[in-house]
Amino acid sequence: MLDHGAAPPVEESATRKTSALGALTRRKPVEQLVAEGGQGEGGSLRRSLSMWQLTMISIGATLGTGIFVVLGDAVPKAGPAVTVAFVIAGLTALFSALSYAELAGTIPVAGSSYSYAYATMGELVAWVCGWCLVLEYGVSVAAVAVGWGEYLNELLDGTIGVTIPDVLSSAPGEGGVINLPGLIVVLLAMVFLLGGARESAVVNTIMVFVKIAALVLFCAIGFMGFKSGNYADFMPLGMAGVSAAGASLFFSYIGFDAASTAGEEAKDPKRDLPRAIMLSLLIVTVLYVLVAAVAVGAWNWKDFDGSEATLAAIMNDVSGQKFWGTLLAAGAVISIASVVLTVLYGQTRVLFAMSRDGLVPKVFGKVNAKTGTPRVNTVLVSLFCGALASVIPLGKLVDATSIGTLFAFALVNIAVIVLRRTRPGMDRTFRVPLGWTFPILGFLFCVYNMFSLDAVTWVVFGCWMAAGLVFYFLYGMRRSRLATAASAASAEK
Repeated sequence: MLDHGAAPPVEESATRKTSALGALTRRKPVEQLVAEGGQGEGGSLRRSLSMWQLTMISIGATLGTGIFVVLGDAVPKAGPAVTVAFVIAGLTALFSALSYAELAGTIPVAGSSYSYAYATMGELVAWVCGWCLVLEYGVSVAAVAVGWGEYLNELLDGTIGVTIPDVLSSAPGEGGVINLPGLIVVLLAMVFLLGGARESAVVNTIMVFVKIAALVLFCAIGFMGFKSGNYADFMPLGMAGVSAAGASLFFSYIGFDAASTAGEEAKDPKRDLPRAIMLSLLIVTVLYVLVAAVAVGAWNWKDFDGSEATLAAIMNDVSGQKFWGTLLAAGAVISIASVVLTVLYGQTRVLFAMSRDGLVPKVFGKVNAKTGTPRVNTVLVSLFCGALASVIPLGKLVDATSIGTLFAFALVNIAVIVLRRTRPGMDRTFRVPLGWTFPILGFLFCVYNMFSLDAVTWVVFGCWMAAGLVFYFLYGMRRSRLATAASAASAEK
């Protein structure tokens, strides 16, 4: 049951003062957010996802390029202490996951942290959060697609003895003209998503089982080459290296919040969303720490520098034959594709929610009556992400994704505190333990990791946010549904 004693009625929110400050801070009541759930232009989303499927969506969006590819970039920064870096990134994710779980069970809608911010901190903060989610989901789809191409080449080399030439598999500036595999995997994910949420969830569940099996296989083979001496110089670059690696490895945890974007397609969102978020994070963290520990034990940390398809290379080296590395590459090709599928799904649902609120064009909110999916939205987002994947190097995409995600997660932790103060009597199917302690820690961990990223990443982030604010003030601020409702109410007076 929702609390009826503390919330302002929808009409009151719609008729708030339209001054500049009032426009920026206008909030959308929780009741209105929930009541509009699933509604789009021309149709509605379908509630067809179970708790198990929601968990698989979160694991599918999280477990992939971060461990298969980014591990090779993180080890040279942290050395064997990359396991510590994973723990730091995992703690950041854990505190934020607790906040996500509370808000997902309280406000079960498609917009994820964007909607949570809209209900607690106002329209401008919600827009900033939504714009960060576009960076998180959209750019991470491109980053994951780039990593997919590396393992595809490893698979082709191990099976038919040929690889896609650099000119067609690398971004400009890295010896290529276009990353064709990155573009192809995004378009394949688009085709699955156009079929419907339930159908996509079934495909994703199969892919998740394949990727877990691939990582368990790696641990079994890699442990055979484990050398304790590889841990002798545990932290060669000091805590600064661990912090830098942790900030990059946070990319590995991006996606656990994907279940929250399915709030309007879940059968029982208030019960199932918190469970799916926490269960997925637990499974992913255990696998990450185990794989990282085995990888560093099997290879000297200096050997990771410049390596591609790192886990497959380690398996080839340890076993002395290419069969196992090729088998892992096959698993990686399937599992990384599932990340593209589920993260792309999350991006379309965030834009769907923002479109319904009038902050982005209506085309992103149109739902196909036959499939119950935002088809035009899916095609546009897929083409954008595919274009990014085809021309931008992996490293730049990873750090840009991480900083956008960390900023959005920081806002979610604040949203928990604000909603507890303003709506203490609301029915919460999950509560973050120890009062405000964990949300505050989550916020601080996010800020710490953000400042561990390099200056170039901050410049990119600043430019992205500036572009977003320009769009909001020229388009979203005037076309917001709350703004038009307030103008209509004023005109009637």
